[in-house]
Parts: sequence; structure tokens; C-alpha cells
Amino acid sequence: MKKAIRILMPLLFLFFCSGVFAQNPVNWSFTSKKIDNKLYEVHLTATVNELWHIYSQTSPSGGALPTTITFSKNPLLILKGNTTEKGKLIKKFEEVFSMEVKYFEGEVSFIQTVKLKANVKTSVSGELEYMVCDDEKCLPPQIINFSVSLK
Repeated sequence: MKKAIRILMPLLFLFFCSGVFAQNPVNWSFTSKKIDNKLYEVHLTATVNELWHIYSQTSPSGGALPTTITFSKNPLLILKGNTTEKGKLIKKFEEVFSMEVKYFEGEVSFIQTVKLKANVKTSVSGELEYMVCDDEKCLPPQIINFSVSLK
């Protein structure tokens, strides 16, 4: 009996822990859209499960972690302007942070315009860091690497 318990306990622990770590309320998609000769929009789109929200890039520090996007250097292209956000921005005072925060529910696209220096095939890559919360808890920040082909 003791041998069976020693075998079953670690398995049960792994089973329960996998439910915690498997919970990912955000699905990401990465696309590009040609808008002019050598000019593209790169869309990093988060689809957030119901009851959860993801924070804006402009959410103030000292509260929830704002979404940050870092683009890898590519000598074949130029980043034009700042990364913009397209989605329904919600501003709300959150007691837990004692400040107004900015976040999105449902879907948000982070859009960066890029210009190719020549007519070549290349890609835009980098990483983004984000945090999601619901009304009761926040999950630890996540870092996602991305790469988007420019066609």
C-alpha cells in the first residue's frame, strides 16, 4: 500500500499542477499586411478569453505589467513610428493597484508599420511580454517570441 501511495502521489501532484500551468487565456496570431510599395503593417493580435483582460502598452507602471514589444534589429527594414493598439480600450481604477489601469478585453491588435529598404523577402521578429488578469487574480507575465514574414 505504501509503495502505491509513493507512486500515486507524484502523479496526482503533476496532474493538478498541469491544470494550473495549462491555463492560458490568450491566443496570439501574427500577420503582415502590405499597404503600399515596400510598406507593411505587422499585426500582433491577442484574442483574450472571456472574463480576462490584457494590459495596454500605456498602462502606468506600478500596477499590472503593461504589454511590451521589442523588435529584433533587421538591416533590411525600418520601423515607422510607434506600435499602435487597435481594440476597445478600457480605463478603470483598480483597488489592488490603487491606480487607474488601461486594458483590453476580447481582442486587441498591436500594429507596427515597417518599410523595406529594398524589394526583398524578409521577416519581422522579436518578443512581446504581457500579463493577463481577471477580477480575482493575475497570471505571471508571459514572454512570446514571434516572427512575421513580409510577402
